[in-house]
Amino acid sequence: MDPDHKKEILDKLIKCEDINNPDLHFKQLRELGNHLIQNPSFDDLIKFVNAVANRKRLIIINTLKEKDRCVCELEAVLDESQPAISHHLKILENAGLIRGWKKGKFTHYDIVKEQIISYMDILNQKLI
Repeated sequence: MDPDHKKEILDKLIKCEDINNPDLHFKQLRELGNHLIQNPSFDDLIKFVNAVANRKRLIIINTLKEKDRCVCELEAVLDESQPAISHHLKILENAGLIRGWKKGKFTHYDIVKEQIISYMDILNQKLI
């Protein structure tokens, strides 16, 4: 860390927090930050949050909650083109939230409830 930035943070810490040893407190905060930055479960959460941070993808998940659907059904639900739907499906599939399989000439998708529950558990553990 840049020494000037460290000094600036230490000056702020002294004013905002009742601490006896600002250097030790700063060191503990840096260790906490490094631990959190290296936490692999955050990578999974980022993948999950990015996947669901889109209204159309949330609609897809909600639609698949009822039953498996083919891409053409999702086109009708969202009034979107097949390539646009496929783009959203790929993001959801890469996050492990849905799975697709061939059913005759069509690809059908359903949600992977276990994975969604797992992500929700991680969110509860890490953020609450």
